[in-house]
Amino acid sequence: MRAVYLEDINKPFTVIDKEKPTAGAGEVVVQVKAAALNRRDVWIQKGKYFIKKYPAILGSDCAGVVAELGEGVDKVWLNQEVIVDPSSDWGDNPRAHSDKYKILGMPQDGAFAEYVKVPAANLYQKPLHLSFEEAAAIPLAGVTAYRALFTKCQLQQGERVLVTGAGGGVALFAIQFALAAGAEVWVTSGSEEKIGLAQDLGAAGGINYKEEDWGKKLKAQTGGFDVLIDSAAGEGFVQLVKLAKPGGRIGMYGGTTGMIGQINPAELFWKQLSIYGSTMGTAQDFADMVKLVEEKEIRPVVDIVYPLEEAEQAMRYMEESKQFGKIVLTTG
Repeated sequence: MRAVYLEDINKPFTVIDKEKPTAGAGEVVVQVKAAALNRRDVWIQKGKYFIKKYPAILGSDCAGVVAELGEGVDKVWLNQEVIVDPSSDWGDNPRAHSDKYKILGMPQDGAFAEYVKVPAANLYQKPLHLSFEEAAAIPLAGVTAYRALFTKCQLQQGERVLVTGAGGGVALFAIQFALAAGAEVWVTSGSEEKIGLAQDLGAAGGINYKEEDWGKKLKAQTGGFDVLIDSAAGEGFVQLVKLAKPGGRIGMYGGTTGMIGQINPAELFWKQLSIYGSTMGTAQDFADMVKLVEEKEIRPVVDIVYPLEEAEQAMRYMEESKQFGKIVLTTG
């Protein structure tokens, strides 16, 4: 089979011929039709991920057809169109994952290949209204957004939500999921074009975080937010604390701009704020997320599709952060 190969840190992705995986007990082999990129893949290529096991076949997100069943797997799965939950070994505590927790694509071989081996327990039927490319965009970003919004921040209908960094995969799912739940959604971005595209999805408005006093301006427009979903951290996080309404909840799933700036503790305790760190999600989070996508017929935003052979170009495109939506590879 063809597979996207990463020889070592800072090496380019190449396509090689590799032996097709074989399903063991409780496992299946999925013929991958489409696989989506995540920022995680860039970090692994640059050696910035906490696991470092090279050479590697990356890829956490995929949609495809079940091609082979291992011992003990229900035959109903054979030839089914599926998406795959990339999480394994979360553990018994739904509040936080165990030290054995892992994500498809590192350290085990991932979905940037024509076939991938996964636990049968991680299979979900592909939502019927989605193409393989759209379905492949869902798993990692979708469950991350769902857990931050609903499991952690307990978003309620009619609340006002701020999503930072509109354009990224998780941020766009957060926008779509919050809208589907009946919330009023606002966004931030460094691009006026991306703010406009977010409004096309249904966002009420947005502001460019490169503007001077953007936090004050947004507070004047909205009066503040019940729930704030953030991937940036850094100095801008101070503005999120100021923008949170009394009783507000801030869910953060990333830290692309680094260490958080100086926060006045009184703003946290006097406004009774809650700050939640969130990473990926449990099997229940994933199942609930897929149910929401199906019931509301949510279509993931796909920015661009590349053939498997152009994985290196796709990764560089992601690194530039110009995309609005997910970047997807197809196996042809």
